[in-house]
Amino acid sequence: MKQISSISRRLVFAAALLVFASAAQAKPLNVVATLPDFASLAQEIGGNKITATALAKGTEDPHFVDAKPSFIRVLNKADVLLEGGVELEIGWLPPLVNSARNAKILTGAPGRVNMSDGIRLLEVPTTPVDRSMGDVHPAGNPHYPLDPANGKIMAAHLADVFARLDRANEASYQANLKNFNERLDKKLADWSKMTEPFRGTKIITYHKSYEYFAERFGLQVIGQLEPKPGIEPSPTHINALIPQAKAQGAKLLMIEPNRPRRTPEYVANATGAKLLIVPGMVGGNPKITDYFSLFDYDIGEIVGALKGSQ
Repeated sequence: MKQISSISRRLVFAAALLVFASAAQAKPLNVVATLPDFASLAQEIGGNKITATALAKGTEDPHFVDAKPSFIRVLNKADVLLEGGVELEIGWLPPLVNSARNAKILTGAPGRVNMSDGIRLLEVPTTPVDRSMGDVHPAGNPHYPLDPANGKIMAAHLADVFARLDRANEASYQANLKNFNERLDKKLADWSKMTEPFRGTKIITYHKSYEYFAERFGLQVIGQLEPKPGIEPSPTHINALIPQAKAQGAKLLMIEPNRPRRTPEYVANATGAKLLIVPGMVGGNPKITDYFSLFDYDIGEIVGALKGSQ
C-alpha cells in the first residue's frame, strides 16, 4: 500500500509539473511598442496570444516622447519591443532600453523588432546630412505607418516574429494575418474610392508627417510651416509661404493634435486654406481606437472638409 501511495504521489507531482509547464507555455507574449500604431497592429496579429502596450500616446510627438521612469519597468518585462526605427525614437528610447536591463530586447536580439523592415522609405537623402538641415533622418522619412498599404508589410513582419518566438501558436498568427489583410484590402478600396475625386488637391502641413498618406491618396504637399524639419515656424518663412500657398491654391492645412494652433490659424486665414486636425497615430482622437479607425477618421475629416469647400 505504501508503494502504491508513493507511486500515486509521484504521478500527481508529474501531472502538476505538466500543468505548470502548459500554463507557462500558454503565457501570452508581452509585447511593448514605442507607438500605439504598432501596438494596434500587434494586437490584430497576436490576438489573445499576446498582450500589447504602447509607450507613446497618440497625442504626442513621436520624436519627443516623455521618457517616464515607469517605462523602464515596462521594458524590463517585455518579450518583444517594436520600434519605428529610421531614428524616429533615437532621442528617447535608447536610454530606457539600456536602463531596463532586458537582454530579450537589446539591438540584435530576437525580441527587438524594427517595424520599418521591408518598407519603401520616402525622402532618403542622397547627400550627406548635418544638423544645419534640421531634423532630417538619414535613413528616410519615419512616418510610414500613415500609408495603410504599409500596414500589410508591418503585419506580415509581426506574424513572422511572433511565430518564431512562439511556434505553438504559429497557425493562429497566420490566420489573424489573413483576416487582417482581407479587411485592409476592403478598407483600402473604400478609402481610395472616397478620396478619388480629390486627387491632386494641394495641402500644407506643419511637419513632414503626411508624405506617405499624401502619396497613397493623391494629395500634393506644397509646403510645411516648419522652415526645416523639426525647426519651429519663423516669421520670415511664414511670410514667404503664404503667397506661395495662395498662388497654388492650397485647400487644406493639416496638422497633428500636438501642434500649437496660433501660427496654423494665422496661415489658414491668410491663405483661405481650411485648418484641419489630422491625427497621425492611433489614439490621436477618442474616436481612433485602432489602425483601421485611424484612417476611417482621417479620411472622413479630409473628405468632409474638401466637399464643404466645393
